[in-house]
This record gives sequence, C-alpha cells and structure tokens, in this order.
Amino acid sequence: MLNKQYIRSIGIWVVAIVLCLPISLNAQKNEDPVKILFVGNSFTYFWNMPQLVEAMSETQGVTIDARQSTVGGSNLEQHWKSEKGTITRKLLEDNQWDYVVFGDHSLSTIEAPERFMEYGTKFADFVRSKGAEPIFYMTWAYHSNPLMQETITKGYMDLATKLNAKVLPVGPVYMKARTLRPDLDLYFDDKHPSSDGTYLIALTITKLLSGKSIMDVPDRLITEDRKGEKLYLSFVLPTTGKFLRQLVDEMNFEPYKTQKWK
Repeated sequence: MLNKQYIRSIGIWVVAIVLCLPISLNAQKNEDPVKILFVGNSFTYFWNMPQLVEAMSETQGVTIDARQSTVGGSNLEQHWKSEKGTITRKLLEDNQWDYVVFGDHSLSTIEAPERFMEYGTKFADFVRSKGAEPIFYMTWAYHSNPLMQETITKGYMDLATKLNAKVLPVGPVYMKARTLRPDLDLYFDDKHPSSDGTYLIALTITKLLSGKSIMDVPDRLITEDRKGEKLYLSFVLPTTGKFLRQLVDEMNFEPYKTQKWK
C-alpha cells in the first residue's frame, strides 16, 4: 500500500502540472500576432493567398495578421510613387509591421531589371527605417515559357543578397512541382496560379515563416467572414495536398538563403 507521504507528493505534482497548463495556453493566446503586409499584384492576391497563409499558419500554432496592398498588373515603382491606385506608402507610414513581403511585376526581372533593383532597394531601406524587415517574393515562370525561371530566380537572389534580405523562393518550388507532377494544373491561365497553385504558394510561405513542418496542414482551409460565418478559402484533393505538402517539407531551401530563417 502506498504511504501517505508518497500520495501527498504525487498530489502536489499533479496540482502543479494542472496549474501550469492554463498559464502556457494563455501565454500563447496573448502573444501578439506577427503583422505582415503583402505588397504586389495579382500574383499575390489570386485565390486569397495572404488569407490562406494566415489560415495555414494558424493550424501550425503561429498567429499571423496578414494584410495586403495589391493592384493588378502593378510594379514596385508604381507602389513607390502611389500610382495606379496603390496605397502602399500610406500603409507603411500609418501602421507598424513586422515583415513586408514585396512581389514585383512578373516580368520586371526580365524586362526592367534596373527598375526592379532600384525600387526593391528603396522599399527595403524604407521599411527598415520603420522597424520592419523586407522579404522578397520570388515569382514563377509562365506556363508557356519555363525558361523564364532562371532569370527571375537570379534577379531576386541578386537583390536579396545585395540587401541581406530574406527571399521566398516560390518560383523554384512551383517549377519543381511542374516537373514532378505535370498532370497537376497549377495554372489558372498562362501565368496566374490555380487554386492548387495558390495552395502550394501558401505552403511555401507558411513553411518559411513558421520554421515548422507543414505536413499536418489540412486540405481544406477556412476562415470567418465579418458576420462570423464559415468561409472556405481552399479545397485540394487529399492526394494532391499530400504531394504538395511533402514537396515543400522536403524542399532544399539552402541555395536560396541569403539570411537565416527561423
């Protein structure tokens, strides 16, 4: 039979554990969300990509407050000069951000590399002066011309290396998925992502931002609308979801690390 002293010690440990659990959970809940502004164009907002990153990160225990400043067809020079209806400069002036993710026009590295470098540098210096860190969103080649990827990758890597900034190598992940699973339709048209393509993009960003495995991210991602109603952001087939998650989880990101991630 257990003696009273032993029973008493077990009781004390149980009480201590139970008391610690709510503190840990509350501390997690009370953590400030990571505030991220996504700046770009339709390559950023197609199929609600920023909201999808927010929902995916939530399933990994990482709370992100994702906002966006996006106008279809825009480039970083237009965002800098507040042209084409962009309000990026105002959002950067009026709010505090932890990270600002910059995606230039899909052809900027190819058709306007000097402009790409100039305004990428201007924005990086500007957001750092505001206490945020810039991250560059490396886009993907068009469906009709996979040869674009080499120039896109080099442009973003050169810029990120010059600025000692992080880069999200979405393009190389996209191209690897195309090679391994040519049966998957990752394109909505010749250049924009399909819903499966956006799921892949969001997985890549979530993986790099959280530093965690994304193998448990659901095939269906939901959020709530302003009325509190359930809103489905993404549906992928289970076999497709499993492949895309494994691809991202096993991807070697070392060649694209210009600055240490988590």
